[in-house]
Amino acid sequence: MTFVFDYRSSGSVMVEAIWHTQHMGGGSFMSTAGTNMEMVVTKQEGKTTITVRGPETQARPAAIPIDAEFFGMIFKVGTFVEPLPMTQLINGGINLPDASSKSVWLNGSAWEIPKFDNADVFIDRLVREGLLMREPVVEAALEGELKDISLRSVQRRFLRATGLTYKVIQQIERAKKAVALLQQGKSILDTTYETGYFDQSHLTNSLKYFMGQTPAQIIKSNQSE
Repeated sequence: MTFVFDYRSSGSVMVEAIWHTQHMGGGSFMSTAGTNMEMVVTKQEGKTTITVRGPETQARPAAIPIDAEFFGMIFKVGTFVEPLPMTQLINGGINLPDASSKSVWLNGSAWEIPKFDNADVFIDRLVREGLLMREPVVEAALEGELKDISLRSVQRRFLRATGLTYKVIQQIERAKKAVALLQQGKSILDTTYETGYFDQSHLTNSLKYFMGQTPAQIIKSNQSE
C-alpha cells in the first residue's frame, strides 16, 4: 500500500513536519519503527478524531481506516505532551475524548480540532499552556554533547520524554540511516560498514525488525519506484 503525502514545515521548533494524505478503500500497510511522538487527525464518515501516538519499537502491519483522510503533526524526538505518559503511548496511542463534533478534551479544556493549514495555531496553544514540552537532554545526548550529567539521570529523562531508552533510539536511528543509504544506491556491504553493523546478517536482522524489509527488498523496492 502506497500513500501520497503532502508535507509542510512548521513555525514551531518542536515540530519536525506536518503531513496530509487520504485513502479510498481500506487495506493495510507496514508501519515501521520510529522515535517520534505524533498527533494524527483522522476524518472518516463525517467524524473527526485526534490520536496521540507514541514511538514504534518495531515494524508491524497496520490497518488502514476505510475511505479516510488524515493529517499529522510529527514532533521532534524528545517532545511530549505533559498530561500523557509516554510509556503508555509506545506502540500505540490514545484518542482524545470528544468535547463536540469539532473539538476534543485535553487537560480539562475543550480544544478545537486543527486542520492541515492551521495546525500551528493548535501547536502554539499547547506550548503557551505548558502542555507541549521538549527534553533538551534527549537532543544533546543524540548529538553527543552531554556534559556533567549522570547516566542514571539521562536514562530517567529519556524514558520520561520518549518512553524509550537511549540505546533503542540509537538502534532505530541507525536502521533509518541504513535504509537511506540503500535507497541512495549504496551496496549492502558498504551500508553495513558505514552504519557500524557487525556484518550483513546483523544489518538484515535489524532492518527486518525495525523496517519490515531486508536490505535486498529495500533495494528492489527502490529500483521499481
